[in-house]
Amino acid sequence: MTQSKQLNFAWQGRELITQWKQAQEILDAKGRSVFTELFDYVAPQQGLLNGAIISIKDLFQVEGYKTQAGSVFINKQPALQDAAAVALLRKAGASFLGHTNMTELAYSGLGLNPHYGTPDNPINPGRITGGSTSGGAASVALGAADAALGTDTGGSLRIPAAFCGLTGFKPSQQTVSREGCLPLSDALDSVGPIAKTVEECERLWHILSGASGTKNGADLSQLTFVVPSNFGMNDLDALVEQGFNEKLARLEAAGIVVERRFIAALERYKTLPVWQFSAFECQDYYFTKNVCSEGYDLEKVDVDPRVAPRIARAKTITADDFQQTQVARKAFIQRMAVDEPNTVVLLPTVAVVAPKLSDLEQDSEYDRLNVLCLRNTSLANVLNGCSLSLPFCFQQEPMGLMLTAGNGMDQALLDLAKQWQPIVNG
Repeated sequence: MTQSKQLNFAWQGRELITQWKQAQEILDAKGRSVFTELFDYVAPQQGLLNGAIISIKDLFQVEGYKTQAGSVFINKQPALQDAAAVALLRKAGASFLGHTNMTELAYSGLGLNPHYGTPDNPINPGRITGGSTSGGAASVALGAADAALGTDTGGSLRIPAAFCGLTGFKPSQQTVSREGCLPLSDALDSVGPIAKTVEECERLWHILSGASGTKNGADLSQLTFVVPSNFGMNDLDALVEQGFNEKLARLEAAGIVVERRFIAALERYKTLPVWQFSAFECQDYYFTKNVCSEGYDLEKVDVDPRVAPRIARAKTITADDFQQTQVARKAFIQRMAVDEPNTVVLLPTVAVVAPKLSDLEQDSEYDRLNVLCLRNTSLANVLNGCSLSLPFCFQQEPMGLMLTAGNGMDQALLDLAKQWQPIVNG
């Protein structure tokens, strides 16, 4: 591994039983709706993660427990074995606290759940944590867990990380196995971590991916940093715009060249009906009878009323329509690879500060904010790239500076984020 092997992590050398009890006390006091189920303590194996307590999104199989994707309709039996990602963390010595709450079926960037409740934002009470990995981010921000294992289909690791003052890393999809993980969109889902620091996310990704830490992306000296003039910078909250610009100024003062320019390929991206991926593939997996599913009836089962209509949109397109969208996505990926091979796109992770839960009472406002929260982060998923949200605070508001790069540039992106972390938060 790289230099991170010599780093000291918060979980190293601790008395695990004492920490486990403290985590339980934190959850008893402040953790309402953070977990769908807590696990029994199991003595860990020996490994790099000895002492680390990790929360597991309720999409991953954990041996002996049900996996229900934040739902009440999925008829799941206790898992006979761990999901591949969970097994790797267990082998590395991690201890698992429980299945974390989430938007049902991971189908929203806001993190609300009508069945298990909605986690409160540990930094800003009364605000949402963001989603869909809502409980995962809350568990880390509360101090109950050292890190959270989650998924990211359109921002589900990076949005809650930004709202909760944490680091969220969406790796290139193929680097971490999704075996034993319930899907939202097979095309866009990635598995990754939320933790406090870049170094912790890097350590977890090395374990999850088997990466050695050698550079498998562009040399850092060859990277170009671009804030697009034609995507992601409109309709920002004033505080988000000010905070983002202040952090860019700090980077530039440190000698980093940041370009602000038009990216032609993003014009093609903006015409893509990105909603089709989750709608079509979620409908196909859960609500069509096949080898993976009983074929639940969407109109009869108890599904979040703000999730069900989004799945139902799949009925408005045909398989041929979706195939055309997949072709268009592939063309966009190829265009970006040709035009911007060494570009790291810089954007605010989320266009808004964490909304109040009361702001989401009206369906129209829920829909508007959901689209806005997912807008910037979804780019990396459609690009099939890697992306990291670097946390910072501006006027007491937690936010994220998002770095997005092409497929396979994960280590380069992590190395870059490690360099920038002290500058951004200096």
